[in-house]
Amino acid sequence: MEASALNQQLETYLRVHTFPLGIKSIKPGDPLPEKVKIPSRNLGVKVAICQAVSIARRYGWTMAFSGGDLSCPIAKAVFGFEPRNEYYESGTLADGMYASCKEAGARFENVLSKYEPGEYAWVVVGPLGRIRFVPDTVLVYGNSAQVQRLVNGALYKRGGSIVSDFSGRGDCSDIVIKGKKTGEPQVILPCSGDRIFGMAADDEMAFTFPFERAGEIVEGLEKTHAGGIRYPIPIFLRYQAEFPKSYQELERIWDEEKKR
Repeated sequence: MEASALNQQLETYLRVHTFPLGIKSIKPGDPLPEKVKIPSRNLGVKVAICQAVSIARRYGWTMAFSGGDLSCPIAKAVFGFEPRNEYYESGTLADGMYASCKEAGARFENVLSKYEPGEYAWVVVGPLGRIRFVPDTVLVYGNSAQVQRLVNGALYKRGGSIVSDFSGRGDCSDIVIKGKKTGEPQVILPCSGDRIFGMAADDEMAFTFPFERAGEIVEGLEKTHAGGIRYPIPIFLRYQAEFPKSYQELERIWDEEKKR
């Protein structure tokens, strides 16, 4: 399935209000896709990864970033753009903010999915309907009902459940790296950085899946839609409301008048 065709299907069944995205990690020496915007070159600023993702899903730009484009130290370490030294691994970054002590902070850093130093030179993210590359991963932001529909679509053929874990921190790792490494769909809880810098809304979640499973996901959305599991949720409205007593009295008076 072409990325543009997938985009059309996702818009049909989900109606999300920002662009579904394709993400690709690029090895050293491999060329960048055409017509990408690089933050330090085209915007004149360094950004957090969540900012680049937000620009892509809100502006419709295809963004490419490397270590020199990033302002977030956690992202630089996690994506292998800078060394994960003793200071980083000690848990100091989370201590007093997310964690009660450095030991707990170190466990926060340890659970994040990571690229090895130098494993990838760039990450590119852009709207599915416009990108000029074959993505590794598809990313969709939506409300909980829209994410539920993606879960339904992903499980239609396989059944069971989707396993995701959450630390409330470093969702760029979950979005780009975790799904690529596991090959499995992921439910993403936006972290504080995504909310502050990427401006993820309080009612938003995210979902990723491998692009190679696009056909399966679309079939699952189609079939579950046909089965009655849809978005917008088809709420039950075929009932008779009960009104205040004064309203009921007016109805009683009309009924009495009609009997005369």
